[in-house]
Amino acid sequence: MTRGRWTYVGGRAGATPPESEKRAIGESCQAFIERVLKPRFLPEIRPTPFNYPIDIFGKWHGGKYRFIQRFRSDSEDVLESEFDSPFARLEYVSRDRFDLSYFRHTGRWWTVYRGVSLAEALSILEAEIIFHPVS
Repeated sequence: MTRGRWTYVGGRAGATPPESEKRAIGESCQAFIERVLKPRFLPEIRPTPFNYPIDIFGKWHGGKYRFIQRFRSDSEDVLESEFDSPFARLEYVSRDRFDLSYFRHTGRWWTVYRGVSLAEALSILEAEIIFHPVS
């Protein structure tokens, strides 16, 4: 009797879009941030005695586009006055197909949707609260 073996057949692991597609995706996501996320979740910067949000932006990390919120603390006893906190991620799978994840309180990414188009992913980001930044 022969036994099966696990072998790598390619696909998802480490998929990265071509540079032109990466640029187009980044531009679409940046437009989404400016048009939807900033007006809704950061209409103005309101300093508080604690950490408070000062910006929302996006950034590529390999084949993943992360939506990030920057915080500031004006307290005198902090190590760094500003820090970044990611809240949602688009993982490139193939042409116009992404896995959509949110950043859990446990410090791990949790994939909720698999194989959605960019338009669908941005629509989900806008509608579902688990993908929203802290407001």
